[in-house]
Amino acid sequence: MIEIDEYNPSTMQLAKPIYDSHKRILLAAGRSIHPEYLKRIKKLNVRYLFIEDAESAGITLDEMLDMPTWMDTIDITQEVFNEAGKIKNITQPTLRKVQKTIDRLVTEVQKRPLLVLIPSTSIAEELKPFAHGVNVALLSLQIGRKMGYNMLQLKTLATGALLHDIGKAINKDVEKHPVHGFELLRNVSELSILAAHVAFQHHESLNGTGFPRSIEGKQFHEMAQICGVANLYENSISKDMLSPHEAMELIMTKSDNTYSHPVIQAFYNGVPTYPPGTKVVLNTGSEGIVYKIDKNLHRPTVRVFPTHEEIALAEKPTIIIEKIASS
Repeated sequence: MIEIDEYNPSTMQLAKPIYDSHKRILLAAGRSIHPEYLKRIKKLNVRYLFIEDAESAGITLDEMLDMPTWMDTIDITQEVFNEAGKIKNITQPTLRKVQKTIDRLVTEVQKRPLLVLIPSTSIAEELKPFAHGVNVALLSLQIGRKMGYNMLQLKTLATGALLHDIGKAINKDVEKHPVHGFELLRNVSELSILAAHVAFQHHESLNGTGFPRSIEGKQFHEMAQICGVANLYENSISKDMLSPHEAMELIMTKSDNTYSHPVIQAFYNGVPTYPPGTKVVLNTGSEGIVYKIDKNLHRPTVRVFPTHEEIALAEKPTIIIEKIASS
């Protein structure tokens, strides 16, 4: 994964498709990008590309949800938001689509030992709010799984997380959207009230500094905390443009003041600090690329340049990642 300005058509080709705001494929994987197409893609405010070059050859990103499933889930999320904005409700046909989508997400997360996000900044601007919801749901599921949640709990958590911002379809006021989301979801009889509380509380804090009610301590439901952590992380990497390891460091500072230690620990145990494809500098002075994640989420295998030697950091305790490599 690279920033779009790093793209070099002479050495790189697309590893994953680029979609427009109508979820149509603009450019398919396996192609290089003509300069005129690159200008058009930039106008869509796409910030990241997935590419393959000589350095990244062989990196599979099997840990990442496949693009068609991701785009289908974005499509359903957009449909729900549009309906909520128009009629302040969710109809039965749309609710069935949501429930089917949640089942699919739970299955996708459970079959992967770990999950790497597709950034919401890798698609057109108009779709980013819905991609954000999908990514928050995926992260929440990964955290919930690490906390030992059963199938019913995971589905409830994923529903609340996917729709945590649905209040924004009713009212754009940042301070009020959790309330509007809660009022909408709690009136859908087929949904658990816990899912509604996830939307209601995802901006709250253990120390009482959150909104909309400034609740604290045990009043802050664990599922809502999970969604809050996932929301903060996804916004950090997509809106604030932090690297995954910087966002991880931010999350770790929130333990026992904004979110409970068990929730933060589950996040740490479920989300990799350096996703495959990240270019890094080791404390040995060597530069390389994260090739794969094996035994330890935060101690990946790094392919070192120019030798292409693969070093499993989990087995080399004296070698550490010092920083992200500059382009």
